[in-house]
Amino acid sequence: MPILHSIIHRIDTAAGEAPMRLVPATAELPPSPALDDLLAGVNDAFNAKPKAWGHFAETTPEGEVSSPFASELADTLDGGRDFVAFSRDLAGRIAELVGAHLSLSGDLLVLHHQLGDTRYLSLALLHHREGFGIDHQLAVVPVRQLNLAQMTLAVRLNINQWQAGDSKQYLAWTRDRGGKKLAEGFAALLGAEEGVDASGETRTLLKAFSDYVEQEDLPEAASREKTDALIDYASDQARRGEPMTLEALSEVLDEQQPKAFYDHIRNADYGLSPEIPPDRRTLSQFRRFTGRAGGVSISFDSHLLGSGVEYDEDQDRLIIKQVPRQLREQLKRQG
Repeated sequence: MPILHSIIHRIDTAAGEAPMRLVPATAELPPSPALDDLLAGVNDAFNAKPKAWGHFAETTPEGEVSSPFASELADTLDGGRDFVAFSRDLAGRIAELVGAHLSLSGDLLVLHHQLGDTRYLSLALLHHREGFGIDHQLAVVPVRQLNLAQMTLAVRLNINQWQAGDSKQYLAWTRDRGGKKLAEGFAALLGAEEGVDASGETRTLLKAFSDYVEQEDLPEAASREKTDALIDYASDQARRGEPMTLEALSEVLDEQQPKAFYDHIRNADYGLSPEIPPDRRTLSQFRRFTGRAGGVSISFDSHLLGSGVEYDEDQDRLIIKQVPRQLREQLKRQG
């Protein structure tokens, strides 16, 4: 993961009622294995965070340019602006935002890096915690460590998608549920606008999958295999911080008929985006309940429990509220 440009600016608490103080760096960081490892750690921590996905809003409701960040970055990438100056001006605005909502110091890491042919801009406000280490004399010593889990503000921009203009999900930023005003201020500072609701889109995708399994009337083993394939693919994309694509997922679900699930989604018109940011919480709640005994085979998705299916523990029985159409027609023919 080559790092093209990198720098760290310190945002420090000041004494008394004074505002947050920016301690800017004067030069970029030199390449090092430690910096590479830090980028990997920041990526992993960022991927695990609740976040919003979207794009730069073109204008504000008043008709003004909504993102100085985007215009300044474009100028920097075109060579008209120095990376150090770009990051320093950005750090100044973030310092004002942090000062209005937090009392914590932090180090703002700004990175322009590349993975394969794709370029990214990542920034993260990193906080510290006190820890312990062992020195060369084998003595216990206090050590100040970065606390990547406490990543209050972070953003990652897919530069290639942004410049190509063929996506509305090239920007991802943290959305800390514990600090709504800070999260809203951060989005405004970026000039960011949400493109999709990751949680809602993931739920709709899982509903489409459940309908697909029911429509295909798959055997229990095949149904479980496809469910595992979906969860594995979605979880892998979440770990990598990348969206799911409907065409790729369709190929994963059925190598013999790689377009089957994709065609099911389009024909039923679920209104899904071609790319869906996977929501970890929604995925973790999705699984299939299955059972077979005495000539009865039952299989249904866990999210239906309590709505489409009820379990009466006292009577040890399942109540199916919405009988599948094919099964209903068979039962009527026997009546």
